[in-house]
Amino acid sequence: MQAVRDDIDSGGAAGTLEIGTTGFASTLVSITLADPASSVSGDTLTLSSLPKDGTASATGTAAEGRIKESGGTVIVSGLPVGTSGTNIIISPSTTITSGQTVSLTAGTITHG
Repeated sequence: MQAVRDDIDSGGAAGTLEIGTTGFASTLVSITLADPASSVSGDTLTLSSLPKDGTASATGTAAEGRIKESGGTVIVSGLPVGTSGTNIIISPSTTITSGQTVSLTAGTITHG
């Protein structure tokens, strides 16, 4: 997981978390992460300095997330998104409307 953390932080600025609909048919919101973006303990990467907010650019149901380094390269994808019990926890709901503020409240990735 240390290598994943290093890849997320490898660009010249902070990485981003994009939240999209199933299969990323639509990107709903992009949230700028902290720099460095996370901490690692054993096999678990935990996003840091949360909550972080973003403004939705589209309307839809959040289903999955992907993390990009600042240059736009996808580092991790296919992360389940929900309001509890998923890798990426958002608030207030997975039903997102364009212009709405979406809060990233927690994020963890465990190497399995």
